[in-house]
Amino acid sequence: MTASIDRRKAIVFLLITAVLWSTSGIFLKILNWQPIAVLAGRSLFSGLVFLVYLRRIPRRFTRWQWVAALSSVLTQFLYITAVQMTTAANAIFLQYTAPIYILLLGYWFLREKPSRADWVAMLVIFAGLGLFFGDSLSPGGFTGNLLAIVSGVTMALMTVAMRAQKDGSPAESFLLANMLGLLLGGYFIFQQPWTVANWAGIAYLGIFQIGLAFLLYSIAIKVIPALETTLIGTLEPILNPIWVFLFIGEMPGPLALVGGLIVLGGVAISSIASARAE
Repeated sequence: MTASIDRRKAIVFLLITAVLWSTSGIFLKILNWQPIAVLAGRSLFSGLVFLVYLRRIPRRFTRWQWVAALSSVLTQFLYITAVQMTTAANAIFLQYTAPIYILLLGYWFLREKPSRADWVAMLVIFAGLGLFFGDSLSPGGFTGNLLAIVSGVTMALMTVAMRAQKDGSPAESFLLANMLGLLLGGYFIFQQPWTVANWAGIAYLGIFQIGLAFLLYSIAIKVIPALETTLIGTLEPILNPIWVFLFIGEMPGPLALVGGLIVLGGVAISSIASARAE
């Protein structure tokens, strides 16, 4: 009975996480800071959240914590850059090709065997990928799409590395990631325009969109398998472009929109199959 309650709470935590993550597109479009400075500023506030939660700075980190932290920093930087170069919808849809790579990485490293439906879902997701490059894109938009795909690979690696710590302390990985992000981009913060609006946006992204969201995620990942974690999180790519459209008016191209729906359809297939298997 307790395990069932723990699992339900974990799913609720993941849903809240997805909603908080989905608000990134609005602020990343509004902020006029460089991606590396956004990463550092966000890491500053997010790091404070994890320090309050952990109440200590670990003296040593495990191999999986380093893998999770480094892949988290890469995922954030690639995604921030992609959002500034292509549409927010393209960036988030392409990042959510992560289940493809989680399927492989989870099998290789965690021995979490995928089902036949998972493989079918991955083929559907691959089919949707090509449509993103069918719309007319500027050179920057094309590059942004590629960066978003790479961010999906690093996101998958982060998810698997976090899941590998189900008997450890995944929250320490995110504290380490925030320390690395601040270290890498701290210098660039001083080169950006210091306005109230910019700092308010950075503070929100750090405390809520990253800090609180990843804190809930680090708790839930100890209960929910790696692939299912990402599948539940597909609420993020659904809401992200909606927020951006409502507040900024940005729309993805028609082929990219169809491709995004196909990608989410593939993720849904695997999610339903996973639920039936329990």
